[in-house]
Amino acid sequence: MAWLENDYVEYERILGIDEAGRGPLAGPCIVAGVILPKGFSHPLINDSKQLSAKQRELCFKDIVIHALWVGVVEVMPETIDRRNIYQATKDANIHLIELAHADLCLTDAMAIQNQKIPVYDFIKGDSRSISIAAASIIAKVSRDAIMVYYDEIYPQYGFKQHKGYPTKAHIEALNTYGICPIHRLSYGPVANIVKPNLFNGNL
Repeated sequence: MAWLENDYVEYERILGIDEAGRGPLAGPCIVAGVILPKGFSHPLINDSKQLSAKQRELCFKDIVIHALWVGVVEVMPETIDRRNIYQATKDANIHLIELAHADLCLTDAMAIQNQKIPVYDFIKGDSRSISIAAASIIAKVSRDAIMVYYDEIYPQYGFKQHKGYPTKAHIEALNTYGICPIHRLSYGPVANIVKPNLFNGNL
């Protein structure tokens, strides 16, 4: 596979950014940035959604070992509710760019202007750039671990299985137990539960 990095060989430190968890009803969105050594290759690194959990874990370890820089931003549910998921994710992207000391940034369809370095966004960037793919793996593995932790605190919701996504089991748990502190109040299925309770004075 010819990665996008091959088109930017004049840059020494290329930052790839991607996130995991924009769509779930609960838990944080994790935004990760990775700078890999120039010319770095790996037989498994790809879009995290194309890998098994075991493959992601293996790649995660190799990325952490070999990367020149790895950064992670945890965007909490209250920030998502206040800023909206797009703007909150964009803010996290900008924060990583400011921290990374990179020469160039590649993002997964997140357009960002007015930075000190060039920033290019690509649709399906996590399958076109090894740096973005590596960031997607860091973000996904990190978020999954967080949701397994939350499963221990709120076991009735099944976070270990669905990671906060709007599965049938999750919706049924919401209807049975109501919301918990990590639910995103601005997301439809959660808001549908919160608003009637607010109206009835139950929250």
